[in-house]
Amino acid sequence: MRVTREQAAANRERIVAIASTLFRQHGFEGIGVADIMKAAGLTHGGFYGHFASKEALAAEACAHATRDAWASWMDGPPDGRLEQIVRNYLTSRHRDNQANGCVFAALGCDVARQPRSVRRAFTERVRAKIDLLRSVVPGRSAAARRDKALATLSGLVGALILSRAVDDPVLSDEILEAAAATFGRP
Repeated sequence: MRVTREQAAANRERIVAIASTLFRQHGFEGIGVADIMKAAGLTHGGFYGHFASKEALAAEACAHATRDAWASWMDGPPDGRLEQIVRNYLTSRHRDNQANGCVFAALGCDVARQPRSVRRAFTERVRAKIDLLRSVVPGRSAAARRDKALATLSGLVGALILSRAVDDPVLSDEILEAAAATFGRP
């Protein structure tokens, strides 16, 4: 049975969305193509009609995971956007929902061991978030705002990783709260 171009495009988008979630939940090596396709409701054999390799899918999944992730946090007055980003990022809900959370925190260590195409896609998304943060952090010069954006992104991601890694719920909450107090200040 032939599928229309529209259906093929919808299938591809569904595969990317599901892979994005499953990669964040299990890591790149923790989930296979067959399981991704099954979760998408498609056959394993159809995978290569959409992607050249698992790595090609991983690169698209990284880009998909960060698409518009912070857009809804940018509502409101411009002078409160940094606080809003930090407040939304450093939550227990985000910490506890790795599969639908930040790809940087979920897969950052895994990406370092992936092929160049995956690292390139990940790097492009990191650059985009740095640019977004640069537009909301304070600083007297473009260089100062870039440095602040780099430190803020690194601190947010690091705090989320540590809060997920510790086995003490009180310490986990303290990490989130301390980071929010530090990075949420203009």
